[in-house]
This record gives sequence, C-alpha cells and structure tokens, in this order.
Amino acid sequence: MGMRCAAQICYKAPMQIVAVSTLVVLLAACGGANSVKSGSDKKPGEWNDSSIFYPKARHQERALHSLDEALTNKEAKTIAITNATIMTAAGTSIDKGTILLEGGSIVALGTELTIPEGARVIDGSNRFVTPGIIDTHSHIGVYSSPSTEAGSDGNEAVAPTTAQAQAAYGYWAQDPQITRARAGGITTALILPGSANLIGGRGYTTIMRPGGLASDNIFPGAPMTLKMACGENPKRVYGEKGGPQTRMGLYAAFRAAYQQAAEYNVALAKYDRDYAAWRDKKAKHDKDGSGEAESAPDRPTRDLALETLAAVLRGEVLVQVHCYRADDIRQIVEVSDEFGFHIRSFHHAIEAYKVRDMLVEHGISISTWTEWWGFKMEAMDGIPENAALMTDAGGRAIVHSDSALDIQHLNQEAAKGMYAGRAAGIAISEDQALRWITANPAWALGIDSVTGTLEKGKRADVVLWSGHPFSVYSQADVVIQGGVVGYERERGRVPTDFELGNSAIDSAN
Repeated sequence: MGMRCAAQICYKAPMQIVAVSTLVVLLAACGGANSVKSGSDKKPGEWNDSSIFYPKARHQERALHSLDEALTNKEAKTIAITNATIMTAAGTSIDKGTILLEGGSIVALGTELTIPEGARVIDGSNRFVTPGIIDTHSHIGVYSSPSTEAGSDGNEAVAPTTAQAQAAYGYWAQDPQITRARAGGITTALILPGSANLIGGRGYTTIMRPGGLASDNIFPGAPMTLKMACGENPKRVYGEKGGPQTRMGLYAAFRAAYQQAAEYNVALAKYDRDYAAWRDKKAKHDKDGSGEAESAPDRPTRDLALETLAAVLRGEVLVQVHCYRADDIRQIVEVSDEFGFHIRSFHHAIEAYKVRDMLVEHGISISTWTEWWGFKMEAMDGIPENAALMTDAGGRAIVHSDSALDIQHLNQEAAKGMYAGRAAGIAISEDQALRWITANPAWALGIDSVTGTLEKGKRADVVLWSGHPFSVYSQADVVIQGGVVGYERERGRVPTDFELGNSAIDSAN
C-alpha cells in the first residue's frame, strides 16, 4: 500500500492513505493504522510471535493501578480535628464535630468520637473543615514560574492535533506555584495542555505537592483525560500556519481525526480476533501435534496519537473540552454523538447557561469561572450566574481557575458564584457551592468514588480553615493530602528545591 504525506499530515481512507490538508495532523511520522508490517524476517514453518517484542502501552500500565490505592498511605499518621464545623459537601454539616483520619483515609466523623491514643489532635474551635479543593483546569508545572521560554511546556503548537502529547512529560514538580496553590487549600488538580491545538494531548491528574517526577505525584488510579479546544484559539494559532482558518475547518479536522481513530480500532479488533484464533491453533498443536506451524498475525503499527483517540472511542478517556460559545458547545456535542464518545466537562463554557438543558441531558459538566469575561470575542457573553443556573437545571457545575493566582482562592470564586446566583433568585446552598470545588470536580476527573466529600472510607483530603471558607478573610490553616499534613499556615510554606537553592544563592550574593 502506498502512502504520501504532506507536512506530517495523512489520513487513512478505506482503501488507501492519502494526503489531505493541514486539518488533520498526527506527529507519528504519518503512521496509518496498517501502514507498516513488522514480521518480514519471520522464518516459515515456525510458531513465531512478534508481539512479545511489542512495548506495553503506558495507559495499560496505569490501568493496573486502582483508585483504592488512593485510600491508603503508609506515611499517614492518625489525626483528629475536633470541635470544628465540618462541611462534608455530601449534603450535611456537623457543628462542633470531630473528624478522624487514619492510614490515609477518613475513619470516622461525628460529635462523639473516641480518639485513639497517640493521635495528633488539632483543635478546630471556631474553625471550619471542608474536603480538599480540586481544580479541573490548571497549567501549573507545564507553564512554570518564573515564566520563561525554557519553562513553557504547555502547548505543542506545531500541529493542530497532537493527541500523542502528554502533559505529564512537561510537568515540572519543582514549580514554586505548586506550594502556593496548596496553601490555598488545593489538594488535587488536573494539569492540562494549553488550548492552541484542536487536540492538545492527555492531561495529568496530580496530587498538589512538590518534588520528584510527575509519576511520583500522580493521583493513584485516576483515569486518562484528553484536552480538546474549539473556537478562537486554534484559529488564531494556525490560521496563518496552514490552517484550519475557520470553524468549518475545525470541525472537519475533529471529524477526520476521530474517523481515523475509528479505523484504527477496527484494525486492532481484527488483530485481536486473528491473534486469538492463532493462539488457539497453536495451543491445539502443542497438545496433539495437529496443524501446520505458522507465524502469528502482525500487530498494526503503533500510532501514539491514534492510540489516545481510539481509547476515547472505547470510553477509556475522560474528554475535557475548552469551549466558550453556546454554538461551539452544541457542535462539539454533535461530533461526540456522531462518533459515540462522551464529553466529561466543557471548560470555561461561559455561555453554557444558554444550552444547560442539553448539557444536563447529555450528562456533561461545566468547568467555569465566576467573573472572567470580555477578554476576546467568544468571551463577551459571560455572566456570574452561570454556575448557579447550571446547578438549578440539575447539572454539575464546577468553578475552575486556569490561573496560578485564582487557584489560590477558589473558595472565594465559588462564594462569588453562590452569591451571584442568590441575587438572581436562585437558591444555591452552601453545600451546593462547596461541591463546585470539591465533589463535582472529583467527578469530572473520575475520582469521586474516593475523594471530593468528607465521608467515612473516603481519602483523607481535608482542609481546616481559619473561618468560614466562603469569607474573604478566611485562610487555609492546615491542608492534609491522603492523611499527610502538606501545609500548616503557622509554620509557613515549605519551599521547593528550586526556591530553596536559588534563595541560598541570592543570600550568598
């Protein structure tokens, strides 16, 4: 089969691979689903199996980890926070309550608990306890501080679709912004590629703590995520770089990319069937000597971009879409319906209030701001009641940051959204508003079974606040992640190694 590629762009048609415009870009040297075979050196008459040399896909390795691993932590000590107002984000609030943490999880909460001997007791009198805050949209670590070209690792802006890219590989765990976010009560965040590309790559769900590699801080068992973007950003970046230049081109590119992924899945399914048949034939031969020896079928050449998109179509990836306008939101949903995949959350989504019934019907959450609007044309129609209207319609609203500054006070952003809703006559409760930054983002990241609320058996991601979390005067006094105290205000932030080393140099000079 012949193959022609232009500017790293190729598309697999039913009978051949043909070059197309720069709408569909896959950086894996234009490898189509069956463009290369790998068994040309096999010896005839032997039971050769080249699959033994094939690398295991990274997402398959991660699948070996269970979310249950997030519930245990060998480093966690027994901690009891007493006499506090406990806001569970699960529909209840406990006055003068105690929450008991042990081994990395919540073992009890209530008003009359027996505290084990040797436990660290923190007096929460006149203070409030909430679940750890979860941000669904951050670029900390991939756009690190200080802001330099050297630390700009968030947009692989060389091609409109780069599904093979992974934010984890660009994440710098020494970013000084990490400890500042944690000091604002953030325990977990989704680190995403930027929005230059139509398909920017995989996200990375991190425990918000510094040090080591991204793999050291990944939230155990968190599902894969994928960042997509529609609207002005890809048009602006690629309009003078070969396209797409228009929304016509954007959606053509989305559809072409997922069509190719569908064909990749077909090729993989055929290989699985053929390989199973070969394995059965070999097993029968090994048992009774029947049949002629033959080589196993060749596996389709691995394509890292199609591997990600094919996993989306199989329902293994939680899709996160940067999208502002209501018409773009509807168009992307039509594409997802056409190819049979589900969108987990629309990010920014400042016109979501216009199509909230459709979002509720499709089970799609929104990750939005309270007051960011007007900074480009597609951001002109934002309203502070967006999250409240989505909640009132029965949907999942999330308040996100997309900012290394706003992430430090997401509790206040949620409060502003709550009060804006109330002023408009929408009865948003404190529990509902708290869920905007805890339980709902946990759902968007696929980790809500283990975190996001304060309930017995959940992960010990806990914040103790100096006052009511929706007060501008309140600060996070203690931040606990998986049962380990990561931040205490009275002791101050622990600097990252980068900060520590450079501070020492500055002092010496």
